[in-house]
Amino acid sequence: MHMRHKLDRDTRLVRGLVLDHGARHPDMPKRMEGEVFVLTANIGLEFERSEVSAGFFYSSADQRERLVAAERATTDARVAAVVALKEKVCTSGQGFLLVNQKGIDPPALDALAKAGILALRRAKRRNMERLVLACGGVAINSTEELEPAVLGKAGLVYEHVLGEEKYTFVEVRGEGRWREQGERDVRGPPTTLPLAIPQDVPAPRSCTILIKGPADHTLAQVKDAARDGLRAVKNAIDDGALVPGAGAFEAAAAAHLRGACMAAAVGRAKLGVAAFADALLAVPKTLAQNAGHAGQDALIALDAAVAAGGTGVGVDLATGGAMDAALAGVWDNFRVKAQTLQSAPVVASQLLLVDEVLRAGANMRKKG
Repeated sequence: MHMRHKLDRDTRLVRGLVLDHGARHPDMPKRMEGEVFVLTANIGLEFERSEVSAGFFYSSADQRERLVAAERATTDARVAAVVALKEKVCTSGQGFLLVNQKGIDPPALDALAKAGILALRRAKRRNMERLVLACGGVAINSTEELEPAVLGKAGLVYEHVLGEEKYTFVEVRGEGRWREQGERDVRGPPTTLPLAIPQDVPAPRSCTILIKGPADHTLAQVKDAARDGLRAVKNAIDDGALVPGAGAFEAAAAAHLRGACMAAAVGRAKLGVAAFADALLAVPKTLAQNAGHAGQDALIALDAAVAAGGTGVGVDLATGGAMDAALAGVWDNFRVKAQTLQSAPVVASQLLLVDEVLRAGANMRKKG
């Protein structure tokens, strides 16, 4: 979820869900904390048109009033069932949140507000699915399923208004960090507020990365960085292995090619091994140049460290010298290096093949 608000360093992880809509009634509670019951529902709390073409005809005003009352009674009964469940499970100090995928009409909103229920309507389906994963409980489709077992739990629910947009935060643990309204905004991490979170609040299996920034360009950059980082972590989990970064793998591979592989190669193959080793060193050289250091000097220092018996030695971007990449915490994905080694020779061969085809065509034109 992204918000065009504050700075990019205010981006944080929310242990729960951030919904991009808020309450539709001014008297509903704006903040509930401690223990909040969460009801995820797909119940029509408004007048619904029939799915088939049907009509009701009346011959008097009294008949019309009875039809309207019957339609209203159905919706009122559903609202009363939700209110009864809230009164059954909530004691003093506990809150109740209703997130409904269908609509809620104004009379139903008024009844829910009088009961102290924070109700959200027209929720997106993806948010409904994630809310169950974050807070627990079961999503229901009818009032017949209303019982305490279908409720989830949250530790903090509050509404954040940003211009004309409203956001509802549903956080499920007290370790989450947020600022109180009116608290002075200081540079640094937000204040951690201790809450009396009950022990039976489930551990969330869904969370939200709340991305903030002053402009759309900043939001796009932070979003791309977050996706890249998550993808790197997923690759590491899937591979079950990591490779030292900062050009350490390329330096070690080049040293191996120039040593054992060069001794085993015969004839013109030695030229290919040497060319492949030089090509690998383009990675640490480019890293040093991008950091503002001399590429050749960085390669000399790297070769000296590798020749001295260093393992996992990469380029130190701060000094331009050599460093232990594993000790510095610089890692690369295993599959990225494997795909590079597989695809680079193929691309080079295809380029050389194009040169051969062009050369052959030129020779044929000369003979003609």
